[in-house]
Amino acid sequence: MKTPLPQDPQAAGTAYSPEQHKRHTLFCGTRVLQARCYTGTEVLAVVTRTGFCTAKGDLVSSILYPKPVNFRFYKDAAKFVIVLAGLAALGTAYSIYILHRKQVAASQIVIRALDVVTVVVPPALPAAMTAGTIYAQSRLKQQGIFCISPPRINLCGKVRLACFDKTGTLTEDGFDVWGVVPRENCGFLPLIHELHRLPGGPLLSCLATCHTVSVLKGQLVGDPADLKMLESTGWTQEEVEGAEAEAQVAHTFGTRALVVMSPPEQPPGTRQVLPLAILRRFPFASSLQRMSVLVKPPGDALPEVYMKGAPEIVAGLCTSESVPTDLSQALCRFTRDGFRVLGLAYKPVVAIGTFEEVQDVSRDSVESQMCFLGLLVLKNVLKAETTPVIHSLRSAEIRTVMATGDNMLTAISVARNCHMVEAKEPVVFVNAAPPDHGSPATLRFTPAEQATEPAEGSYQLESYFPEQHACHLAMDGKSFAVVCEHFPDVLPKILVRTTILARMLPEQKALLVQKLQELNYCVLMCGDGANDCGALKAADVGISLSEAEASVASPFTSRTANVECVPAVIREGRCSLVTSFGIFKYMALYSLVQFVSVLLLYTINTNLSDSQFLFFDLAITSTVAALMGRTAPATGLGPARPRGTLISVPVLGSLLLQTGLLIAVQVGSYLIATSQQWFVPLNSTVTAPRNIPNYENTVVFCITGFQYLTLAVAMSKGDPFRKPLYTNVVFLIALIVLFGLMIWLTLHPLNFMKKLLKLKGIDDLEFKAGLLGMATIHFFMAFVLEILLEHGLLGCLRKWRRRTSSKKRYKMLERELREQQPTWPLMHEPLFAPSKASVATR
Repeated sequence: MKTPLPQDPQAAGTAYSPEQHKRHTLFCGTRVLQARCYTGTEVLAVVTRTGFCTAKGDLVSSILYPKPVNFRFYKDAAKFVIVLAGLAALGTAYSIYILHRKQVAASQIVIRALDVVTVVVPPALPAAMTAGTIYAQSRLKQQGIFCISPPRINLCGKVRLACFDKTGTLTEDGFDVWGVVPRENCGFLPLIHELHRLPGGPLLSCLATCHTVSVLKGQLVGDPADLKMLESTGWTQEEVEGAEAEAQVAHTFGTRALVVMSPPEQPPGTRQVLPLAILRRFPFASSLQRMSVLVKPPGDALPEVYMKGAPEIVAGLCTSESVPTDLSQALCRFTRDGFRVLGLAYKPVVAIGTFEEVQDVSRDSVESQMCFLGLLVLKNVLKAETTPVIHSLRSAEIRTVMATGDNMLTAISVARNCHMVEAKEPVVFVNAAPPDHGSPATLRFTPAEQATEPAEGSYQLESYFPEQHACHLAMDGKSFAVVCEHFPDVLPKILVRTTILARMLPEQKALLVQKLQELNYCVLMCGDGANDCGALKAADVGISLSEAEASVASPFTSRTANVECVPAVIREGRCSLVTSFGIFKYMALYSLVQFVSVLLLYTINTNLSDSQFLFFDLAITSTVAALMGRTAPATGLGPARPRGTLISVPVLGSLLLQTGLLIAVQVGSYLIATSQQWFVPLNSTVTAPRNIPNYENTVVFCITGFQYLTLAVAMSKGDPFRKPLYTNVVFLIALIVLFGLMIWLTLHPLNFMKKLLKLKGIDDLEFKAGLLGMATIHFFMAFVLEILLEHGLLGCLRKWRRRTSSKKRYKMLERELREQQPTWPLMHEPLFAPSKASVATR
């Protein structure tokens, strides 16, 4: 709901801000469902932004030009291409030298030299690199998960921390009214489940009027909690439309009104409950954590202000004598069980003027010196999919964090119910207070159980922090802001242990993501509402559960509104990353295979024919590269993660050893062929392509054809991130067909194939069988080499890494905290913010 800009004297000197005044801003692309004018004048609107400067333009811009992906894999790929370019330069120099010695024409030398460049740096490399990502994006789409930034799919494979909103993400979007707790004197009455049985009075009036529900085409629309609250009272809402209705309302209430709330029919003999007219609404604002309405009873009765919002905020705006002394205990009782609790308050207003003057009343003038009425208790249950997903993520050693705008104890209850925090794992509150009257900012750590049950006595530090259970820190938005500003040296330690963040504003969620990224976490954010948009954009991987326009800027959008999409995206990310590594290694080795074969043939003044180049590039390499990525991800999530860098010992070791192996096989096959009795060497005075076909060319063609297919199998790694190769049926069939084709071309090619590919007929069946034997030996050696590198070398590297310190900040902090446990955090001992001239040492 959008309302005009405030016109009170306090707001008159305030400059317009799209963020501060978003309740009064009609954004580009908004579909207006209903418009009302209550002052009798035309609406005056001022255009403040156009084009890409508008909210919709910014949304489109973020889709067209997404935030660059800061992923080491892509940087290493660029570096590796530069290395290949250097290798191409060496090969070019060698080919020029060899061909010049053979007295080849200068024009042919230039063409041959440029051939080497296209061989070593394959033009198809960028397209092949995206194959795995495209297949992953297609599989996600089939699951109802849409991606507008494909490069981020690979980034999903490196996620170490998943951050969740609560309402609508971990729990159901809607609420059910559990009941209301009326205030009586300095305490509370028992919980009343049936709101329509409440007697007439301020509490019932507050429940019936303090909302922003509207009637659209005969249907009530608005916030789900407001709709449930209004439905539970049994009251009805009547829109004031037309001159006749306005006249009747003015006669009944003595003023014009926005809407009229009417009670249900009362049983005979009961106290009559009067209707109420809503004169002004002050909508809910995240920064204020409350909303209020100005209402008028019939006749000459005084107007009243009703408010609902966060209990601690509402209580702070009430007179001290009206706030029950056991408010904290009552809040703990309900929020600890996972209920959402709202505070209710009211006050009569002495004089407000006419209806038009009411629209100019400032919010601060009416939201003060209220009288506390009671608590509204709402039930918000966990989604069925939440607990299994959280368990899956924790089993995969992916940290889970909750960032919500709800009450702290409610958030802790939800975290325990979904096993984000296990029953035996302690929770510690982080309480930070800003500087006050010259005293520095303070930071305290308090056990949550002590905070919720003060009568239980003190806790011993040793018993509260058993060695096998590290504590979970819980912090609200205000404390988070204070820690960020006044305790920057302690903030990293706190964030490494923080699992629950409550009462977080939208901008604080985005800041939280940025602070976690500064600790070298790869952060995934999952949320469902507009309040999460900033965090979704800031995260490395943002998953929106909403199809609203504001959430489309998130890299991922799930049509299914539950968190099952999170492990699905991570599995696809790991699969895509492993596929990208495999395809990159294959394309690099494919280039080296052809590079070696070309230089080998250049030494005898011949080359592969054009048809042979096309056969290798199109029939074999393009087919293999396009189908390797079709292998689906593994069904489960494990703690292991794929590598994220190409410049590593396993990758470089694999490339170097495989290169040495393929060179040995090619040179060995060539030397064996030259030692045969039937072998006739080339006429050195004739150059390619006039000397094709020949025995050397044919032998190299046959053995390298098998090498391309062998390396494709060796680079198609399955477990633990992908399903086995045989599950990729299309790829398997293609391999069988291509292997069969190469066997046929080696043993007994038809004349038209020999003519097409320019192959020299070899009648020695024993030699051709020997070529197949060489290809078979290469197949098993290449396959075994990859297995040894993966399990043997990587196992040694992992053991070595455990002995060396990681460079990631969060791992360094985790190790430091493990060494300090159980002495950190210190319970009840305050930390004081250092002055600007000193540095904190604690």
